[in-house]
Amino acid sequence: MENEEKRAIFISYIELGKYIRGQEEATMKNTIDDMIDTIKDFDFNMILLQVRSFSDAIYPSTIFPSSKTVVETEGDPLPFDILDYFIEQAHAANLELHAWVNPYRIRSSADMTNISTDNPAYAWLHTNKVKEVEGKGLFYNPAEKEVETLILQGIQEILDNYAVDGIHFDDYFYPDDTIDALNYEQALQTDPNLSLQDYRLGITSQLVKKVYQLVKKKDRNLLFGISPEGNITNNYETNYIDTKLFGSQKGYVDYLMPQIYYGFLNGVRPYYNTVQEWNQLITEKSVMLIPALAFYKSGTVDNYAKEGANEWIEYNNIIMREILVARPLSMYAGFAIYRYDSVFGRDISQAAFLEKENLKSILY
Repeated sequence: MENEEKRAIFISYIELGKYIRGQEEATMKNTIDDMIDTIKDFDFNMILLQVRSFSDAIYPSTIFPSSKTVVETEGDPLPFDILDYFIEQAHAANLELHAWVNPYRIRSSADMTNISTDNPAYAWLHTNKVKEVEGKGLFYNPAEKEVETLILQGIQEILDNYAVDGIHFDDYFYPDDTIDALNYEQALQTDPNLSLQDYRLGITSQLVKKVYQLVKKKDRNLLFGISPEGNITNNYETNYIDTKLFGSQKGYVDYLMPQIYYGFLNGVRPYYNTVQEWNQLITEKSVMLIPALAFYKSGTVDNYAKEGANEWIEYNNIIMREILVARPLSMYAGFAIYRYDSVFGRDISQAAFLEKENLKSILY
């Protein structure tokens, strides 16, 4: 089992809102059962379940309010413990379930009116701990010590109360270039030579290291991983996460799951070159490479791919070929598909259906 290929699929807040929210408890549970059965039957073996997407929780929490992705209004009583039920059913089907957390995102819009008073962000509105980022939403300031403490407490709560197989972060780290301006000014007073990039990389690396320590203190066999942006340069210049550090030293992550959401013909970041770059980036033998792949692009125009814009329309075996190309790589340990609804949705396109059939052919 240990060396079995990881075959992961993301279940995001979008699926939770679409298939579960607003239903009767029995219907919700039946839907979860069906999702688990579908995932198992397709021969996936790992679920990345989004348990906190907006400073909230799909499980009973003493820190975060119930998520509006599963209840009518943030803070409403949960119909049942959704995370616990997912874990129970996943484990019964011999599937891993990892709790996917967005550490810093509070809202994907600037609307503060629906933030409940139980949300820790509420007390920090209009302070340096929370910022409205134009076009992106509301975010916690990564540089604030109390924010780091809040995130760690949230992870500890999950580890204490749930038999998850791991903790997962995605690529939402630094939301903009000014959120920590005051904190950086203070840091310069101590170290005038500290660059802004090094300052931010240090903050996020510290959080990642502390989360890793919490996970391993709970159980050495639990996994902690991150799904950074596929463009390595952007991780340093935009998101401020030190993927080279994480891939070269023990004590940060068990796996990197880069979002290599590109086709082979992508004119900016062709898949083949990019997956090799990630494989070369990982030099610590205990860190696994698990590429995340863009099934959601099947049958659509890839607007940022330049000459490869129509690749996902013209071909329906891209995901299959991407896995086959990655499997021989030295650090490869599996793949992840973004996301459940793109593969198993009730209204997927003909192109996605054919892509799914081709993917299925290499999983059995």
